[in-house]
Amino acid sequence: MNKPLSIGRGCLVLLVLLLTGACGGDKKEAALPSGSKVLALGDSLTAPHGVKPGEDWPTLLGQKTGWVVINAGVSGDTSAGALARLPALLEEHQPQLVLVSLGGNDMLRKLPQAQTVTNLGRMLDLAKASGAKAVLLATPKPSIAGAVFNSLSPADFYAEVAKDKKVPLIADALPEVLSDTALKSDQLHPNAAGHALLGDKIHEDLRKIGFAR
Repeated sequence: MNKPLSIGRGCLVLLVLLLTGACGGDKKEAALPSGSKVLALGDSLTAPHGVKPGEDWPTLLGQKTGWVVINAGVSGDTSAGALARLPALLEEHQPQLVLVSLGGNDMLRKLPQAQTVTNLGRMLDLAKASGAKAVLLATPKPSIAGAVFNSLSPADFYAEVAKDKKVPLIADALPEVLSDTALKSDQLHPNAAGHALLGDKIHEDLRKIGFAR
């Protein structure tokens, strides 16, 4: 009579362990407290291009979170250029979180995708080696159809890089904002309203990941 009970308990323990393991895969990151330094590494989609200082999404993200968000966006920058800049930025600011948003200019200039993927991976590795957490933001792939029908989507390689480097990916914030002509100052860049919505979307995604409250 005891053996069936023992088997039943064993199955119950196994079920609990399986459920615990499944839940563990969805574990959120620890929230960053107010005053934490966050580095926003990017190009003209990050820099205050076409908007006034203070209207860019990194500044707005800092206002929402209480973080000190350093806008390290440089207009026209490529993944190679940002990779070259990153070590000095990490040493100077010693951020707790690095948001990497590069690759758009690589695609526009038709640079080899393998090179872009390698550069993005190295940036994420450098950020983590410095002790920071890292998040990758996808840039929409250039598309005539997407531009005509205002329906841009993230380039496929961002998901591959995020999976390979085991970092969270914010896939849709930039593509969704840049799909709306009312949120752009020209064909490529968000206007003040676009930056405001980007700040909201990125904040919400960071909240889901766990970094933001």
